[in-house]
Amino acid sequence: MTVSIASLHPRATQFVDEFTTWRHHLHAHPETAFAENLTSAFVAQKLQSFGLEVKTGIAKTGVVATLHGNKGAGKRIGLRADMDALDIHETTNLPYASKHPGKMHACGHDGHMTMLLGAAKILAEAPDFAGTVDFIFQPAEENEGGGREMVNEGLFDSHPVDAVYGMHNWPGRDIGTMAMKPGPMMASYDIFEIIIDGRGCHAAMPHLGRDPITTAGQVLLALQTITARNVNPLQSAVISPTQLFAGDTWNVIPDTATIRGTVRTFAPDIQDLVEARLKTVADATAKAFDCTARVMYQRRYPATINSDAETGIAHAAAAKVVGLANIDTNPEPSMASEDFAFMLNEKPGSYVWLGNGPTDGNCLLHNAAYDFNDAAIPYGVSYWISLVMECLSD
Repeated sequence: MTVSIASLHPRATQFVDEFTTWRHHLHAHPETAFAENLTSAFVAQKLQSFGLEVKTGIAKTGVVATLHGNKGAGKRIGLRADMDALDIHETTNLPYASKHPGKMHACGHDGHMTMLLGAAKILAEAPDFAGTVDFIFQPAEENEGGGREMVNEGLFDSHPVDAVYGMHNWPGRDIGTMAMKPGPMMASYDIFEIIIDGRGCHAAMPHLGRDPITTAGQVLLALQTITARNVNPLQSAVISPTQLFAGDTWNVIPDTATIRGTVRTFAPDIQDLVEARLKTVADATAKAFDCTARVMYQRRYPATINSDAETGIAHAAAAKVVGLANIDTNPEPSMASEDFAFMLNEKPGSYVWLGNGPTDGNCLLHNAAYDFNDAAIPYGVSYWISLVMECLSD
């Protein structure tokens, strides 16, 4: 189902073919974290052609363009899009499929850039607002924390926004719909590595050694008791071991086994609890089998928490584009993570989801068959424009 297009910005529909061409170009030339050189150059060139003030090289490949309204001084807001692709071999066979083997825009960042570029183009034609807009194109959202690096390099010192806003496409939600709420939208992202140290021996004589593989199996089971028996059932936490490796041959019990994985939570106290219990459980379980455990625990991304007032502004802006009936104001937060959280830790703001249509043909985020739905482009462009006018109308 697609909702009426009557509320879309007329220029967003007029330029949709041009915007789609941009998106296909970006899709065909994916680049991963901190290596978005061609992508960054494309984005900067477009922004400069719109007549904006453009700064490049923030967090290596980040780009920020500034537009001042023609109605005088006012608030300053940031609008953010991510630029990086993923290490995935694309299987779509589209005419504009990835030309970079093993790399792919499988999360829609090509669409995110396109929608923000489209809004920048249209707003630059007639900046009928009071205040300033910074268009933030961020590298390395996937795993490497480009949002953190932009903040650490002084993004909000050089561009002192009053609030910052983000948007992500969401497969499984209808085109022309949006979702947002105050509070948690995305979970924190932590990683762990547990190295079980035993004593290697002949596989036919296990009693002479200390088997780290058997011990690792017990640790894997014990980790699941943390969410089942330590975390309040009304809270959320996910512990997902994702790697397990040990040994090199058939007849040798190895010296070590390694478990790696991720932890997702929404609340800082639950994050603290899980980290502490993970270390204790790994250590105690290993000792029970006469082995030892070395634990590395690293906090990658904080939870993405929307502020109340700015989410209210985002809701009002979205309502003018898709209508109140097409906004989900109580979506289930996602256990996936977003490094936009680092920006929200510094400034109030809101992160929203834009419907990207059905998930037919495995059109899921981070799937080799995924492709951003071009039908969403005019909705995203229109939302950004509506948000600017909602925030900065005199």
